[in-house]
Amino acid sequence: MLGRSWLIAAPLLLLAPLTPVHAAPPPTAAERAAVLADADDRVLSDEVVLTVGGDGVLHATETVRFDHGSTSDGDPVERIFITRVPVDSTRDRTFAVDNVKVTGGGIAAETVVEDGRTVVRLSGGSGVQTYTLTYDVRGSVAPLPNGQELRWTAVGWNVPVVEATVTLDVEAQVRGINCFAGSPASVVGCSEFRRPKPGRMTLFGQTTMLPEEYLTVAGVLPAGHTTGTPTYVERKTLASSFAMNAVTGGALAALLVVLLGGFFLLHRLRGRDERAEVAETTPLTEAGFEPPDGIRPGQVGTLIDEQADVIDVTASVIDLAVRGYLLIEEAEGKGDWTLRRLNRPVNDLLPYEQILYDGLFLGGRETVKLAALGGTFATKLSQVRAALYVDVVKQGWFNRRPDAVRSRWTVLGYVVTALGVIGTVALAIATNYALVGLGVLAFGLALTLFGKHMPAKTAKGSAVLARTLGFREYLRKGAAEQVPDRQKIALFSRFLPYAVVFDTVGPWAKTVETAGVEGGDNLYWYEGPAEWDLSKFAESMRAFTFALSGALAQSRPYGKKAPKVDVAALGAE
Repeated sequence: MLGRSWLIAAPLLLLAPLTPVHAAPPPTAAERAAVLADADDRVLSDEVVLTVGGDGVLHATETVRFDHGSTSDGDPVERIFITRVPVDSTRDRTFAVDNVKVTGGGIAAETVVEDGRTVVRLSGGSGVQTYTLTYDVRGSVAPLPNGQELRWTAVGWNVPVVEATVTLDVEAQVRGINCFAGSPASVVGCSEFRRPKPGRMTLFGQTTMLPEEYLTVAGVLPAGHTTGTPTYVERKTLASSFAMNAVTGGALAALLVVLLGGFFLLHRLRGRDERAEVAETTPLTEAGFEPPDGIRPGQVGTLIDEQADVIDVTASVIDLAVRGYLLIEEAEGKGDWTLRRLNRPVNDLLPYEQILYDGLFLGGRETVKLAALGGTFATKLSQVRAALYVDVVKQGWFNRRPDAVRSRWTVLGYVVTALGVIGTVALAIATNYALVGLGVLAFGLALTLFGKHMPAKTAKGSAVLARTLGFREYLRKGAAEQVPDRQKIALFSRFLPYAVVFDTVGPWAKTVETAGVEGGDNLYWYEGPAEWDLSKFAESMRAFTFALSGALAQSRPYGKKAPKVDVAALGAE
């Protein structure tokens, strides 16, 4: 028997492949008789009289003769009304059962509205008793091209029914009468339907009904006989949850306006760099561009992309070597390098450079191999990067730390994204407006990506950036033909850390490939192995930069909170 399980499975049936299904054969007469014989509770007869009013409301009076058996302490008996049936792949037709009353028999009645059913639970009583149910049904009348169809599942119990009859009493000639027995979707005809005499009355009958089998009656009324209309609801499916409708379309359009217009306004008000008061892109020397205002390579890298990257720290290490604080020694054929501390005062280092220098030579050690940095430099690397952010604010290039600005917007994006996910799930379960939740989700993702563009430079920072970009173009050209070889090496060394930041080491290294001066097989800050000369420097520097960046990145504390830096000592935000 299908009953309640059919209603639960109905939506799944719509998604099932359209393959032949072989239904179980209906119970035989002997099987039905056996069920009736074994049942403790049974309906001996159920006589239903249906009349329809001009407003389309179906009024029912039901006389039930019930055999409670020898005990009265069993589970309640249920009179079941089917109030929701599938119409097509997306809609269900609903019925409303109201004004339920039970009289006679000395029993207690409780009406419960369930998903797709209204159930009257009857408890108490013993032996054979007779009682009456009355109720009203709305939604049983639907329009037809040439009339109105009246359809209602008039009989249904959770116990066997020996005999059921339904009388349709309408003040009009009823055409196309029919009835069905079995499941709510059954197309098997009932035992009997007839007109006892010409006129308005129609009789339907069914015998030996098993638990949760139903008797559905139907007939065609004259057009305009009632003002009743059917009620349809959209079936809750994944597709309907994400359906495009007026609400979701309007909400998505509004979100699009906010997404584009809001981001545009935010960028103009908070994320756009201030204009430089003076364009500073003029060469300062005959040799070409100078680093603007003497700023250091790590500062340049942080200014350009608004991030203190590992490559900025790498360039700062090379800059410390060029400025005479340490010596870089390349091992013979091992692909490894040693950083050697030089005896020079460090009182002129910037705060982030001091942290970097102390981190390289922890505990006062004189040398350190790059391979030994991996995994041991994490705390110092985080402090160097934090100090770089503090430094660019102290220089007046940013009003706020770029990493803090990015974090605020990224966190906000994560929060909106999470709300979008939760909202999408909730709206998909409860409504057909899940697209609104997806719109919020997309907004949150866009906000997360947009956050990286929100750090804004000051007018001073924009002016320094303009000169920095001109300096980068000079290094990309690698042109220093007019500079004497000995001066060329000094100029090359001085600008090399900036070339590392700009990723222009290759073009810039060509300036010293053919220097050919005395002592030109080594640099004062870089010692290569035997048989090494400046023609191999570009390749050596690329390998060194890659190895140093790899060692630093390996020590980067991903997933861990960066240690705190003494902001008071470095300059407050």
